[in-house]
Amino acid sequence: MERTLTLNNTKTNRKETQKKLSAQAKYMKSARKVIASKWRYNLYKTIYRSDTLSSKVFAVALLFFICLSASSVILETVKDYKQAYGPVFNFIAWTTTILFSIEYILRVICLPKPLRYVLSPLGILDFLATFPAYLGLLGFTSVTFLMVIRLVRLFRLFRVFNLVEYTGEAGTLVDALKSSRHKITVFIIAVVISVTIIGSVMYVIEGPQHGFTSIPRGIYWAIVTVTTVGYGDMAPKTLHGQALASLLMLLGFSTIVVPTSIVSAEIAKQREITPVLSNKECFGCGMTGHDLNASYCKYCGSRLWDDHDDD
Repeated sequence: MERTLTLNNTKTNRKETQKKLSAQAKYMKSARKVIASKWRYNLYKTIYRSDTLSSKVFAVALLFFICLSASSVILETVKDYKQAYGPVFNFIAWTTTILFSIEYILRVICLPKPLRYVLSPLGILDFLATFPAYLGLLGFTSVTFLMVIRLVRLFRLFRVFNLVEYTGEAGTLVDALKSSRHKITVFIIAVVISVTIIGSVMYVIEGPQHGFTSIPRGIYWAIVTVTTVGYGDMAPKTLHGQALASLLMLLGFSTIVVPTSIVSAEIAKQREITPVLSNKECFGCGMTGHDLNASYCKYCGSRLWDDHDDD
């Protein structure tokens, strides 16, 4: 029985390995076609690289138009500005939309595997940054304000200014949050139960005459108090209510301290067991996850793009 399971696992692993090698071979074949077509290869280096003058100029110009477009969408919601500069806002909106549409098309046609970019989170964001403007032509005017999503594309700053190590730190934070999600969930459930009980008790103690007209209103006050926000729209007037409120205020410190300590401990663990990796993509096989100081791909041996051209 054990031998049969071992053979089945071996066959499964072989099939998975063959699939990976087949996908890698297809990617390398497509990459060679891009390199053979010099204009696509040069376009790829300009758009996706960050170590040449042309790529930096392109990236900085792109970031400028992203900020310009998002700023115009935000300011257009101010009535006085819209009345005074409405035509200017429309000109900026359509100019940047046309430029982003051209940029999106160029990003797609210069890639070895265009569908990988189109279906990636960044590709979807790039599409959503342009698509709402065209919906405005069909009468969906409220949707055009979704163009403010273009601000998300400012994360390209990490690539433009070679801040790859910061993306590694972001990955460490995400991993720490994933590892501590169970502990944080238990803590949040405990807080929810506590504010429900205290809000109910406060309704009984204070009553409608002091603003606690229902248990949900009492729970609302407890949540506002335990999170140390304190709107001041409701407050206990009796001695017993104030004593209970004081205990809840002291409990509120835990809503800051406990999650912070949990995540901090997980970050410390992640730093010990997880190396910081780069999201630099190998053009030869398309794989990521290399060391920050790597010059060659650890999967196919191709030279990774760095400060030197691979012409």
